Amino acid sequence: MAEETNQNQAGDVTPNVAGETIPSRKEPVATDLPTANTPDPKTANPKVNPNAAAPATEKPDAAAKAPKKEKPPAVEDKPFEEFMQQHYLPALQEAITKEGVPDIKLTFARQKYPIIGFDSAEECWQVMGSWQEGKRKFNVYFPDANIQGKKGFSCNEGKKPSTLESFLIDERKTTLDLLVSRLVYRLNGQKWLGRN
Repeated sequence: MAEETNQNQAGDVTPNVAGETIPSRKEPVATDLPTANTPDPKTANPKVNPNAAAPATEKPDAAAKAPKKEKPPAVEDKPFEEFMQQHYLPALQEAITKEGVPDIKLTFARQKYPIIGFDSAEECWQVMGSWQEGKRKFNVYFPDANIQGKKGFSCNEGKKPSTLESFLIDERKTTLDLLVSRLVYRLNGQKWLGRN
């Protein structure tokens, strides 16, 4: 049986899409058309192809690479008391002041719970805020001395608080911004901020 030949191999003419006949070429010719058949940059000649990979001898030594810059630790990873004093209280002061409460007083201390009917000798870390000459007060409780641990909230107008609420219990990770924004949101819910 005779071997079939392709008409391009035989030098015949081939019709193009428009129906015109064009002579076939035995050698491939480069065109402007984009193609997925680009050469592998690892095997291409870097002197001819600027996209070619550098030869293995030119690769920098792994030990000579610049050391990775270490990220500074997040402020939330600082020790609890340092985080509260240096980051949380100033951020909270600024946020509440922006909400129209210029006379906010914030303190951070370890003391007993000031809840009516809660006679525990147990102390915990608390952020206490007050304004309007002490008429409006709130407390944020940190019984675990950890911002990722349990947290509570209470507020009152001129007397001791009667209810201790959970605070930020559904969050996977507590951040500085979250602690500030949720407390401002909660105080606004009391109608204590801005024009309320």
